[in-house]
Amino acid sequence: MWTGRVVTRDPGFMKLDRIDIKILHELQKNGRVTNVELAELVNLSPSPCLMRVKKLQAEGYIEGYSAQICVSKLGQTLTVFTEVTLKNHRQIDFARFLAAVEKIDQVIECHLVSGGYDYMMKFVTAGIGEYQTIMERLTDMDIGIEKYFSFVVLKSPIVKPYLPLTSLFEM
Repeated sequence: MWTGRVVTRDPGFMKLDRIDIKILHELQKNGRVTNVELAELVNLSPSPCLMRVKKLQAEGYIEGYSAQICVSKLGQTLTVFTEVTLKNHRQIDFARFLAAVEKIDQVIECHLVSGGYDYMMKFVTAGIGEYQTIMERLTDMDIGIEKYFSFVVLKSPIVKPYLPLTSLFEM
């Protein structure tokens, strides 16, 4: 239930009200919605709605718009989650690793995580051979990889392309 309070997660950004959150919620569900349709969905007139969307973009809440591709329609692909542990944990070691990994198009996510390893990466490749070639190249580059573990995705029964905004902001 909306309490009427204004919420923000970062003191460096503008405060979001319930209409801003509704706008973000609707846009992440359908980034191609027209401004008139969006205004209707969030109970605003088109002009103030457009102003809010532009402000959300300017403040960095909306990073961009893109198409969601159905990977299964592309033919044979392989998705692999990879845990990576680095030999050393100095800032320069993390920076060297990230500089190499960010150049690899097949790495679509890379997260610094807590626990028994340092990074969790998500690869999408044409197959196991391409994945293995990438990992061999990474280990040969001497960028500090101590060990890695690979988890091949067999099926993805749940993939949500949106954030749970209403629960994040207790609406």
